[in-house]
Amino acid sequence: QVQLVESGGGLVQAGGSLRLSCAASGGTFSPYAAGWFRQAPGEEREFVASISWSGGTTYYADSVKGRFTISRDNAKNTVYLQMNSLNAEDTATYYCARTSTRFSSPIRDPKAYNYWGQGTQVTVSS
Repeated sequence: QVQLVESGGGLVQAGGSLRLSCAASGGTFSPYAAGWFRQAPGEEREFVASISWSGGTTYYADSVKGRFTISRDNAKNTVYLQMNSLNAEDTATYYCARTSTRFSSPIRDPKAYNYWGQGTQVTVSS
């Protein structure tokens, strides 16, 4: 059974940066698409970013485009989310996820993901 564990969350001031990591065990990230989602209190889970199985293609939500970067290191079985210029609206629990479709392109739909981490909290103080 694939397990995903996020790390790197925390408290940061507005304008600051954080780098989230998601490590897989019991399975690999390759050759599957991976994604990051977030959920703020009282809100639905929303798409943040996704990366293709090879890392060659990425998708971003409009709200984070130009500030966040998703990447992957298949040799380390890890996916990353570099978050810059953070603002209070980025405060949420961040989840990583993996599809079960081999050689998949990036996907925005959370229903396409079969494996999810437990989440890591990101709090941005203004």
